[in-house]
Amino acid sequence: MEPTQPAQSALSSRRSRIAVAGASGLIGTALTRALSDDGHEVVRLVRRAPRTKDEVRWDPKKGYVDTAGLAGCDALVNLAGAGIGDHRWTDAYKQEIRDSRVLGTTALAEAAASMDAPPRVFLCASAIGYYGDTGQRAVDESAPSREGFLPSLCVEWEGAAAAAHAAGIRTVFSRNGLVVAREGGAWQRLFPLFKAGLGGRLGDGRQYWSYISLHDAVAALRHLLDTESLAGPVNLTAPDPLTNREVTAAMGRVLHRPTLFTAPAPALRVVLGELAGDVLGSQRVLPTRLLESGFSFAFPGIEETIRAALR
Repeated sequence: MEPTQPAQSALSSRRSRIAVAGASGLIGTALTRALSDDGHEVVRLVRRAPRTKDEVRWDPKKGYVDTAGLAGCDALVNLAGAGIGDHRWTDAYKQEIRDSRVLGTTALAEAAASMDAPPRVFLCASAIGYYGDTGQRAVDESAPSREGFLPSLCVEWEGAAAAAHAAGIRTVFSRNGLVVAREGGAWQRLFPLFKAGLGGRLGDGRQYWSYISLHDAVAALRHLLDTESLAGPVNLTAPDPLTNREVTAAMGRVLHRPTLFTAPAPALRVVLGELAGDVLGSQRVLPTRLLESGFSFAFPGIEETIRAALR
């Protein structure tokens, strides 16, 4: 299947100036590359002194943003945040995860709201962690948040954008699922294991994984920027979430490797600590608003999504 792009509208149909925080991350790198390739002017927010004319200084922990550098921006995109699975969840690292998202979002939202000519749209990353463990139950954007570190984090994260919303800026939250890519995220660790024939299910494998290809994640973000009718939360997940057992089997088929190994739940809890609860938890999340707004997935199924990541 050939990749498709969402229909052109306000931003994509003309050269726009778009500011991106978190431009060096997995999704940020792919998004800025796609925008630049299509002729848009991308401004990257950096925490150090700017080295090029397309960089703008900000300090999320101090609440500082160089708003002069954002002048003329049609959109402001916030993808910044410490990696959820990069370290064991100590109290200190959980605070880093929270601060990198909540303080950064607050700084950007307040900066945008203070501008005489603010961006027309503030697109802020969030996560399907908002819904907590959904078990076998499918949920969409209408579902409430639940208790736990990630759900409470996502509530606070999205709430930190209040200043932009109050200023009349269209504010959209991309509740991102598991992005399938070789370059980063969970799959960066999974691919080498499966290629070596060491892959297998995690726990009992019955937990649902809501995934999305990197290509579709970028296309969906651009769709959110372009679609004037979209505001509030939008799930970025493929339309058919699968269990870990089903994903494991698909990895074996695509890579032509056995998937006999199992990571028992007790072992994961020893190795990962509190994070194991989210690895073993089930999130069956549907992209209802994305589909209703006319978005078309290039890679809706797991096998084609895995193959796309390996190209």
